[in-house]
Amino acid sequence: MIFLIGGCLQPSATPLLEGRSLTRRFGGVTALTDYSVTVGPGELLGLIGPNGAGKTTAFNLLTGVLKPTDGQVLSEGVQLTGKKPEEYARAGIARTFQNIRLFPELSVLENAAAGCAMRRGPGWLATMAGLPSAARAENDIHEIAARQLAEVGLADIADHKAGSLPYGHQRKLEIARALATEPKVLLLDEPAAGMNPSETAALVDMIAGLHERLKISIILVEHDMRLVMRLCQRIQVLDRGKLIAEGAPADIRANEAVVTAYLGTRRERAHA
Repeated sequence: MIFLIGGCLQPSATPLLEGRSLTRRFGGVTALTDYSVTVGPGELLGLIGPNGAGKTTAFNLLTGVLKPTDGQVLSEGVQLTGKKPEEYARAGIARTFQNIRLFPELSVLENAAAGCAMRRGPGWLATMAGLPSAARAENDIHEIAARQLAEVGLADIADHKAGSLPYGHQRKLEIARALATEPKVLLLDEPAAGMNPSETAALVDMIAGLHERLKISIILVEHDMRLVMRLCQRIQVLDRGKLIAEGAPADIRANEAVVTAYLGTRRERAHA
């Protein structure tokens, strides 16, 4: 197997995240069928498709929010299928959600620190006993959280309440909180949803910068095709729960099956 790293072909390696033949059924409805993906070190992968194509279902399977009806999820060859979402996070798989899920009454720093507590928390016994290790762990957590806020450009408002932030800043804070879990793979579920053009442009620059500086692997679900084409090295396309195309942005742009999935056939458009 070959991965793209920094736009160059690299020798095969154990994938940081792998989904094998994932299928998810809800009663009599199949939301995703036989979906597979591999993510190597430093990749930036886009996952696109029309509404209802199965993108969020794929994300939920890859992060443990849902259990697959069939198929497997692995991280660096380690089986994760059926484990709880926190086990996925401990394995280095972090995500944001399409709908913002911050703690509005907590500060920006406290929200980011919540992501770090899973790995760096001192444990309830040390905290209750007031041990020095608890104080050291709290300091470490706040240092890591502050560093991730700086990465997304929110360091100067760390003491503000999260609920008071403009929408675009709340999106950035969600990303900072996910980064604070110290992930190997970051999954972003429609990070530009609800943003205006200037906010979207700033987001593109921020994601590109994070990818370059942190060398982190990213999977991106997004409806904004220009954003995906600009950012991603490789793109997968889902339609009606099935993977219909995969390749470089230029190949996806020219793929007739993708055009049909988004726009319909000529006959379908003529009768629309």
